[in-house]
Amino acid sequence: MSLPERFANESELDAFIARPSTALVEMMKRLDGDIMILGVAGKMGVTMAMQAVNAVRAAGVEKKIYGVARFSDPAAQDKLEASGVCTIACDLLDQASVESLPQVRNIVFMAGRKFGTQGSEEQTWAMNVLAPAYVAEHFKGSRIVAFSTGCVYPLVSPTEGGCTEDVLPLPVGEYSQSCLGRERIFEYYSKKYQTELLLFRLNYAIDLRYGVLHDIAMMIWNGEKVNNSVSAFNAIWQGSANEAALRSLELAEYPRRILNVTGMETYSTEAAAQEFGKLLGKKVEFMYPESGDKCYLNNASKMAELFGVPEVDIPQMIQWQADWIKSGGRTINKPTHFEVNNGKF
Repeated sequence: MSLPERFANESELDAFIARPSTALVEMMKRLDGDIMILGVAGKMGVTMAMQAVNAVRAAGVEKKIYGVARFSDPAAQDKLEASGVCTIACDLLDQASVESLPQVRNIVFMAGRKFGTQGSEEQTWAMNVLAPAYVAEHFKGSRIVAFSTGCVYPLVSPTEGGCTEDVLPLPVGEYSQSCLGRERIFEYYSKKYQTELLLFRLNYAIDLRYGVLHDIAMMIWNGEKVNNSVSAFNAIWQGSANEAALRSLELAEYPRRILNVTGMETYSTEAAAQEFGKLLGKKVEFMYPESGDKCYLNNASKMAELFGVPEVDIPQMIQWQADWIKSGGRTINKPTHFEVNNGKF
């Protein structure tokens, strides 16, 4: 795919993120059954559902794409319906509502709670552990891609190359613990019913309206000191992350499979900040004399073997991000808290 120099508006950005690759189109020709995305109204779900619809149309096959969420924002539901997604309003913490959902062969579960965990831990545990139990029981005959996070791994130094799928979880703090709880619940039901399952451990998708790069750039744009408590990060373009999730439906199996999903680079927080300083024409200052050495870092070599290296690298994302901010592009005001290394999100 050719990459645009910039995005003039959100419509252009969404259209690019939702553009399906040839590989995704071919997969849609092979994949049996419809697809349901649970938690579709979140940061990634809308463009993922749009990408799925586009891939199905390009494949010339009959396949429904369902999008399920509470839809507290009616605009998201309208946008999805206009794109050809069949939307269903459902509170995943209401067991009866979950049990009323139609049976669908392919499930992408991306509902979850992170922000604001500190102080309302019970809500996070309910969303991240109880809702998966309702879903896994109801969709026991489906193949499931369940979103997780690299935060279930131990913190590591950038020199270690990132955690592979073979590294045992060692979650720090209640958010990360609840995410491991989500994995364990899906694993429990997978073993109980022989449900095909893939645990999708994602580290930091990038959409110019939010993300690690957005957070760093906004600190600089607003004249704030950059929080360098974490020295390095991984990131992946949201279109690539969405595609990886959809293509992972073919890889779900019993016993369950684990897949790390992120970009190939371990990128320096300070290097990204200095590059933003140049592009934004702003002075860069850091909170601390030295960056912290412990970070959440994933090794996504297995993903690259399966799907290829993501088409957009971090330097390109930095260019796009700087232009987006300079031109007044919209932000959705959902910080990633990438700088957290004590588990308190």
